[in-house]
Amino acid sequence: MRIIVCVKQVPDTNEIKINPETGTLIRDGVPSILNPDDANALEAALAIKDSCPDTTTVTAITMGPPQAKEMLKDCIAMGADEAILLSDRALGGSDTWATSNALASGIKQIGSYDLIFAGRQAIDGDTAQVGPQIAEKLNLPQVTYVRSLKLNDDCLTVERALENGYEIIDVKMPCLLTTIKELNTPRYKTVQGIMDSESADISVWNADDIGVDKHTVGLKASPTNVFKSFTPKPKGAGVYVSGGSPKEKVQILLSALEEKHVI
Repeated sequence: MRIIVCVKQVPDTNEIKINPETGTLIRDGVPSILNPDDANALEAALAIKDSCPDTTTVTAITMGPPQAKEMLKDCIAMGADEAILLSDRALGGSDTWATSNALASGIKQIGSYDLIFAGRQAIDGDTAQVGPQIAEKLNLPQVTYVRSLKLNDDCLTVERALENGYEIIDVKMPCLLTTIKELNTPRYKTVQGIMDSESADISVWNADDIGVDKHTVGLKASPTNVFKSFTPKPKGAGVYVSGGSPKEKVQILLSALEEKHVI
């Protein structure tokens, strides 16, 4: 079985700041990490590989700048067999639609596969669009928000999370699944894995290598525009009503709301 995992290098959101004048992310000095939902996707692939180690290979694929190689090395250190980086100035500035065009072309270039995993969404965009768009462009069945899965020959039985529960779906391979954190706990990198990742040959493909139409990738081809990003202003301190009986506290609260013309 050949499994492909779509991953992304993202800035650590715990360290993110926004330039108040330009509205853009301040990336200088901000560490980059493997997108958390993608780590769950990779773990799902590796768990299948653990059950069938002699017949399963896991390939991690991403689109990004040259430094994304470091994130791909982390994927190999966790247990992926190979990694592919799509990197080209022609791909820069792609929104979700253009990104999915590039990744779908890259996956076609890989060749045959049985299963594609992707994280639900990236923490630097929170769109949850790229995975489903890839499935559409590859004409694959897809199940999103997967919280549990079971492999049965050429079919998967998955639990898809809903707001108030879950639904059970049977889907035939090849297919694409997007994963959520409830699915599993990603494993740590091993010492041997880290050593192997340093000497791993990570393939770097440009736009010509994957045969993508350059009119469908990059900033100019992206129909989505972000007009403004900003950090919400912190809320003012609240008022704590203390002393007196509950009835007296309610009266104090009502009086304060009336003064502010809230009621």
